[in-house]
Amino acid sequence: MRRGAVIEDVLGDLPPWLDPVVSFARRARLHQLTRYAPTHGQGRHSAVLILLADGPDLLLIERAADLRSHAGQPAFPGGGLDETDGSAVAAAVREAQEETGLDPAGVVPFATLPDLWVPVSDYVVTPVVAWWRDPTPVYPADLGEVAAVHRIGVDELSDPANRCQVRHPSGFVGPAFTVRGMLVWGFTGGLLARFLDEVGWARTWDRDRIMDLPVEPVDRP
Repeated sequence: MRRGAVIEDVLGDLPPWLDPVVSFARRARLHQLTRYAPTHGQGRHSAVLILLADGPDLLLIERAADLRSHAGQPAFPGGGLDETDGSAVAAAVREAQEETGLDPAGVVPFATLPDLWVPVSDYVVTPVVAWWRDPTPVYPADLGEVAAVHRIGVDELSDPANRCQVRHPSGFVGPAFTVRGMLVWGFTGGLLARFLDEVGWARTWDRDRIMDLPVEPVDRP
């Protein structure tokens, strides 16, 4: 089980506001991010990109509404590893470029977090954390996969008015965000909530604010 790592060679180039993110990446452990632990050899390997730009803000996509899985859900850019990728870092940046049209030359990956297992889809996901040194215009570059692309400020995500929990009839309850007309929940909502908590960017919010979901959850953090 991979614990995550910091890419030491690039740390000197990072702006000071990313110091708490680097600090968390150095000490990150699986239990800080999820209750589900992958076992050796289990699951299909994929990667997501937590891309942070000055502001700070981060990049989220909305998946296309007609996908067979995760349809219409907000998510971090990312996807499965290809044989040509060579690493989770390479896969996360490649997928982000394919989905949002960003220029990878301006993306500086500086850490990976522990591998996370998504039981429902049987994916083992490596979160890759990067600084968007030179932001470029983004858009739904692959309309078969992506309906919209959003840069969302951390202050907007951490606003208590935009925080809630979601509850499904199955009994699942988990953290969520209501931003830009989207409900960010499931794997992405859980990872984002724990990331903000551990980095120290979260604010106190009403955990008794619960929204009922009308659909079956696709994944759980």
